[in-house]
Amino acid sequence: MKRFLGILICVLAFSGCDDGDLIVDNIDFSSVTTSSCSDNNLIFKLKQSEALILNIPEGTFVTEPTDPDTPIKLDVNSVNQIVYNFYNGTVSSNNICSLIPPGTPTINKQWYASSGVIEITTTAVKKLDETNNSSRITGYNHNIVFTNLTFKKEDGTTQFYETFPFGDYFKGVDALPFGFQGVLKICSNSGQVYDFTENESFTLDIDPALIVNEVTPIDKPRTGVIGLIANKLVYRLFNGVLNPDYFCQTTTPLLPTVKEEWLGRTGGVIEVTTTTIGPNAFKHTIVLKNVTLEKGNSNFQLGNSYKYGELETTK
Repeated sequence: MKRFLGILICVLAFSGCDDGDLIVDNIDFSSVTTSSCSDNNLIFKLKQSEALILNIPEGTFVTEPTDPDTPIKLDVNSVNQIVYNFYNGTVSSNNICSLIPPGTPTINKQWYASSGVIEITTTAVKKLDETNNSSRITGYNHNIVFTNLTFKKEDGTTQFYETFPFGDYFKGVDALPFGFQGVLKICSNSGQVYDFTENESFTLDIDPALIVNEVTPIDKPRTGVIGLIANKLVYRLFNGVLNPDYFCQTTTPLLPTVKEEWLGRTGGVIEVTTTTIGPNAFKHTIVLKNVTLEKGNSNFQLGNSYKYGELETTK
């Protein structure tokens, strides 16, 4: 009887492990932080003697949130590659990123993804200033999931995952300079108000009714609403150096080229307080309240109250 049970256990063990060409191994990098190489576009996860490597074009990771429930999708192929390596010792980033990898450890086992889909969902990461409810974008988080993924092993067998979470990959961005001094100018031909620095501009196609050479009553500023035509607010970051001649032209100059453009979301409030600074001379202080700037699916808040600047006029 004991001999029969022993034989039965062996039969069940072998039949449970044999599933044609499919040999199941557990690969789990869910608790591992994503890293990247500085000199190429590889991103990877390392865990003791294991490495999971993703090689896709750098331009895939856009600085723009994806639409809801619409991730970027890439088919696994010769351009979009997923590789799993198992080493005979502890692996480091030098084994992945160096042009000439260290001699040790060496790869004992290597799997290449032969098919599947790489799905990337991108969201903006913001820093919030709770004192005035303003926010600034510090980077973008790319959540990566592999679906219908098939690894081809060295011995010709395959391993399939219906869903394989790779994890998050964060890429920081340079903060917008916003180095304005708040000294505003106005174009006599268009009425556009503007401020600028060496490589950025902040323009407001202000409603002429808001700039009047009359002192406003205390605590009763003139008010308007940000729109797409009247009171249109635009922030631009340029690739070159700006000079005063760029503004108030009938045709927008081609140079310097625009690197980023952010539009004021409709609905934000403009407040203009006018005081006198001398005979027939006036100062208009323009404040933007609850204004959001948008670029595609990205946005950030200027805050509850943002002083756009001061404009001096004369009668």
